Amino acid sequence: MVLGTSSGAGKSLMAAALCRVQRRRGETPRPFKGQNMSLNAWVDAGGGEMAYSQALQAWAAGLEPAVAMNPVLLKPQGDSTSEVIHLGRSVGVCRAEHYYRDWFRPGWAAIRQGLSELQTSHPGGRLVLEGAGSPVEVNLQARDLTNLRLAQFLQARCLLVADIERGGVFAQIVGTLALLRPVERPLIQGILINRFRGRRELFDEGRSWLERHTGLPVLGVMPWLDELFPPEDSLDLLERKARKPDAELEIAVLRLPSISNFSDLDSLEAEPSVRLRWVRPGEALGRPDAVVIPGSKQTLRDLEALRASGLGDDLRRYVSGGGHLFGLCGGLQMLGRRLLDPHGLEGGLEGGGGGVEHAGLGLLPLTTLYGNNKATQQVFAPAHWPQGSSLGLEGFELHRGQSECEEPDQCQPIAELSGLGWWRADQNGTVVAGTYLHGVFDSGPWRRRWLNQLRRRRGLSPLGEQPPHHGQQREALLDRLAEAFETHVNLAPLLERE
Repeated sequence: MVLGTSSGAGKSLMAAALCRVQRRRGETPRPFKGQNMSLNAWVDAGGGEMAYSQALQAWAAGLEPAVAMNPVLLKPQGDSTSEVIHLGRSVGVCRAEHYYRDWFRPGWAAIRQGLSELQTSHPGGRLVLEGAGSPVEVNLQARDLTNLRLAQFLQARCLLVADIERGGVFAQIVGTLALLRPVERPLIQGILINRFRGRRELFDEGRSWLERHTGLPVLGVMPWLDELFPPEDSLDLLERKARKPDAELEIAVLRLPSISNFSDLDSLEAEPSVRLRWVRPGEALGRPDAVVIPGSKQTLRDLEALRASGLGDDLRRYVSGGGHLFGLCGGLQMLGRRLLDPHGLEGGLEGGGGGVEHAGLGLLPLTTLYGNNKATQQVFAPAHWPQGSSLGLEGFELHRGQSECEEPDQCQPIAELSGLGWWRADQNGTVVAGTYLHGVFDSGPWRRRWLNQLRRRRGLSPLGEQPPHHGQQREALLDRLAEAFETHVNLAPLLERE
């Protein structure tokens, strides 16, 4: 089990590295995180929701992602409430103060079932477990579902990861170990220092001090890797700086308060000729080559944030001046004229909505109706847009709300399969489009054709339209991560067979 001294210490990537290392050694590791809280989700082949970080670990292990790898997913939706997902299906909405009272036993049952399904589907492989946050939140320890309770249940060997980049690494480690209960302390087999900048020998004295004062080996010092790894939390987006100063295209991405599925943008950020600029409400939109509105867990609230900050008006001026605007899922819904929420599903707890009809940005003639059913499925369909030779549109749906075009002559379907998205263009060069498909940019040919639209507007030569799927770039990234992990970490205490 990979534990962290805090959220953001690097548990997800270190678990992915362990999975890839074992795969390279001929094993079949099985990634597992009992409970995750994240708005960055994936939909598996069976249409179940899981955290994207466990999907990444599955790919690192050479496996198809499955909800059994993340049996409990909490999706925050404001006002101290979260949607509760058990084994891929939405089972209710909870308030933070009632979560352990109402959901502890069902959650532990889902975790046990996920473990059983994972061990049945992939027998013989080693479990690679990821903890959540800190394992020693003393007000939650007795009711913790996914850290040391699970480690004790499985008698897992635990690696404690601390992030030196954020400072206070000695206090992080010593404080965490001091707060462990006596029965938990023997589970910790070693310490890993993550994100170290500079020559490793500069930390030799610190390494020796830690080993003397904790009695535990420091199994490795992972260097700062200047790679663009997928973020697990939207807070990680704040640490992303504008890269590639020589990029030919700038794409502004709106970082709204309830942004979800921000991994949709990873494939664009990996394009050498593209620079992404994340824009929060209140910041200047500027004149980018395109604007992308990503998915949202609370579409109506993010729409209100656009209005209140003036960013909604900026978008309208941008479009009227010939801009190119693209919406993903909730971003697509915001582009429409009307959003109907008769049951208050987009306002937090059911019945807490405050208004049935809400005005969208009015940039596409769409009406969206929110209902209880949630679309969760992987999709492949022939694309109608961007126009050119036949291409496939692929990704997954993960949304409440169904949209319809009120004026078919004013918006064209983006794909052969109805309801996946729409687009319109005018003589001024304005393009407004959107789709419900998450991961749409991962398809290399479709992504390049979309980018070539932008390049033509700038008078730039087109890029080749047959780049690999983003999954191949992700594979290469995971291999580089595993190589660094094997170089800088002593794996024997964790991986030796008893």
